[in-house]
Amino acid sequence: MKTRRQFVHSSMMGLAATWTLPSFLDATILGLDARAADSAIQTATGKDSPILVVLQMGGGNDGLSMVVPFADDAYYRSRSQIALARDSVLRLDDYAGLHPNLAGLKGLFDNGDAALIHGVGYPNPNRSHFRSMEIWHTASDADKNEHYGWIGRYFDSACQGQPPTAGVNIGSMPPQAFLSAKPMGISMASPNRYKLIEPGDIAVADARDGQMVPMMADGENIAGSRSGSSIESLGAANPANDGLSNLQYLERTALDAEVSSQDIQRIVSAHKSATPYPSSRLGEDLKLIAQLIAGGLPTRIYYANLGGFDTHANQKPAHDRLMKEFSEAVTAFVADLKEQGNFNRVLMMTFSEFGRRVSQNGSGGTDHGAAGPMFLFGGAAKAGLHGKHPSLTDLNNGDLKHGIDFRNVYATVLEKWLKVDSTPVLKRKFATMDLLKA
Repeated sequence: MKTRRQFVHSSMMGLAATWTLPSFLDATILGLDARAADSAIQTATGKDSPILVVLQMGGGNDGLSMVVPFADDAYYRSRSQIALARDSVLRLDDYAGLHPNLAGLKGLFDNGDAALIHGVGYPNPNRSHFRSMEIWHTASDADKNEHYGWIGRYFDSACQGQPPTAGVNIGSMPPQAFLSAKPMGISMASPNRYKLIEPGDIAVADARDGQMVPMMADGENIAGSRSGSSIESLGAANPANDGLSNLQYLERTALDAEVSSQDIQRIVSAHKSATPYPSSRLGEDLKLIAQLIAGGLPTRIYYANLGGFDTHANQKPAHDRLMKEFSEAVTAFVADLKEQGNFNRVLMMTFSEFGRRVSQNGSGGTDHGAAGPMFLFGGAAKAGLHGKHPSLTDLNNGDLKHGIDFRNVYATVLEKWLKVDSTPVLKRKFATMDLLKA
């Protein structure tokens, strides 16, 4: 296991060959080294630990068109225009099966690489995209508001002392799930954009849009201004920054950003997948994650997003396309991880902020609903079906009733996969489920 101290030392060796650091960073580097040596937080990194990949299906995925209850006549009565034909469904059991464009996923089920959790949601569901996504991201109750995300609280609890790449979001904006008291994790739309804007700039990693934003255009000016009142005021220790001064904290951020940028550029250049990926955006995003895993980036949680599920009108062609994109990308990702020999140390978890209503609307689409399915992919997932498919006739204002609270799934992933106490992350104890192999 590589410690923080080793990380800083080895990173500086690499930097020495490729980058001339401003001299004023020296004190911070020495300070960090001393602090790391004394730190009790020498936790395992993603390089040698299980990895979680979270895939958000944004917009409210229609679970009834993804996991089709083909044996239930209520499904066909409720969806005269958009119901999928019985003989087209890829059967998982005698009641439900997968959308016909999920052939790749059906293969994963047949191989024992996938798990489906029926009817996941939360009490008093909210049909607002914003509010329901906030609930899933913060793991809050429906009647409470939380500022920090559940992954952010995991960073605070278990990842302090690790490099910023402990969490990597593929996208231009970080999810609220990443928001933490002590900032951790990076966002990048592409590895080529995650770098310094121009040589000579002092830059910090902007975790909000994935680019390196100049902190000050002229490094000599910032060094020369340390005796000035504005910079001098940054010198006092700040408890919120682990006791570092604000200036040291900014310098540390710049250093971490430069190191992580070089690591990502190096890995992406060195690791080319032999597995063919679809040319879709999700395919490209999962291919990048697979490259970073193959290259040993010490990441614990990756986050990716597939949007476009808000299908109020003319749903069928749009949802058909999304199912194809989802299936092809996930199937390639699984094949790539197996080729790398990393399949057993990676767990992918999918979610959407809500499902859709049981009955179609007058525009050939479906409106915001409640419970929906979640999927797990990975060598550790206990393959097959978990929970019971929600009733199509015992409804809550036209919505499916949830049988499993999503926080039970989160607790399972946290405790049985990431090996941390879920209580400080979820802010109370939720029972775990039998979703993973022992």
